[in-house]
Amino acid sequence: MKRKPSTEATAAWIRLMRVQRRVLDTVEQELKKAGFPPLAWYDALLELSRAPSGEMRPVELEKQMLIPQYSTSRLIDRLVDEGLAARRECKIDKRGQFVEITESGRELQKKMWGAYSAAIEKHVGSKLSDADAVKLCGLLDRLGCSCDESHAPVARDGVAAR
Repeated sequence: MKRKPSTEATAAWIRLMRVQRRVLDTVEQELKKAGFPPLAWYDALLELSRAPSGEMRPVELEKQMLIPQYSTSRLIDRLVDEGLAARRECKIDKRGQFVEITESGRELQKKMWGAYSAAIEKHVGSKLSDADAVKLCGLLDRLGCSCDESHAPVARDGVAAR
């Protein structure tokens, strides 16, 4: 029989899930109050803006965002409907397509960063010293949460923010 998690590990898991949900819900509310769309829109626009030539296949976007395919499809539909992204046929594989960020999408992502970065500071940055934040990143890395260079830490203009 495999080892069961300790009481301490279980308590850490519960706290991790609760704080993640609470902070994300709060950030979503702050974006909404500022007149912005949901955080998933920001994340999708960010991933598209990071991609070479500003485009990705939908399946690549899905993998980067870690949301189900049906959610990604609906999200792409909404972004396209709002003129923030465009679909483009793949010239090599006529069955495939690319999703490309538009200039309006780039502008919205940059505007959203102002509210998003303020929320990050309010709910994380103001509560942790930089040294504490580095320690927390190290602990999360041990849980398999480390990000490669394509998921770099937050930049001042939000271009590399998550």
